[in-house]
Order: sequence, then C-alpha cells, then structure tokens
Amino acid sequence: MNEWTNAKLCDVANLILGAILFFSPWMFGFASGPQTQNAVITGLIIAVLSIAALAAFAFWEEWLNLLLGLWTLISPWVLGFHNSSAMPVYVVIGILVAALAALELWMTSQHRPTHVG
Repeated sequence: MNEWTNAKLCDVANLILGAILFFSPWMFGFASGPQTQNAVITGLIIAVLSIAALAAFAFWEEWLNLLLGLWTLISPWVLGFHNSSAMPVYVVIGILVAALAALELWMTSQHRPTHVG
C-alpha cells in the first residue's frame, strides 16, 4: 500500500470486524447451529472483501460489505436466534460494518473526478 487513506482505514476496521465475527462463536460461546454457521460464513466473507478492497478498491466490494453489514444486523431475527447471547454481537458488528462501508462509499464519491464534456 502506497498511501494510507481514511477509506483504507475503514477497510482495515471492516477486516477486524469480519475476523471478530468469524471467531465470535468461540470467543463468546455461541450455541452450535445457525448463529455459529452464519458468523463463520459472514465473517469470512466480510474479511475477504475487506482484503480485496485494500488490494484494489472497487465500489462493488463496498456495496457488498454494506449489504453484509445489514444482513449481519437483521440475521438474528431472520434465522431465529434473536433471544440468544449472539444477538448483541451480531447487532453491533452489523451496524459497524454497514456504517463503515457506507462511510467509505460516501468518502470515495466525494473525491471522484468529474468528467465534463
């Protein structure tokens, strides 16, 4: 990386959040089942997308991270584990991932060159 920008810092933060979500079943003792499977799969995808965005920025990666953050936020209700100890982890990480992806999309849209002609 030749330059650390705020957008790259957002990607690093999302990478860390994806890793936390990936390891959360063991860190927080989730029950086996959908809450563990979803945390591992979603956390891995968030982390991989963040690494890809660090390597070469693309808007689609940030849009996918935004959607994954929203999925993480609502998945306890969709998958039926909203009364478990996993729910607060999902809600907090989902809000943070979605907010960071939205912030990065906003920041990069403010610095896009405009083409007149």
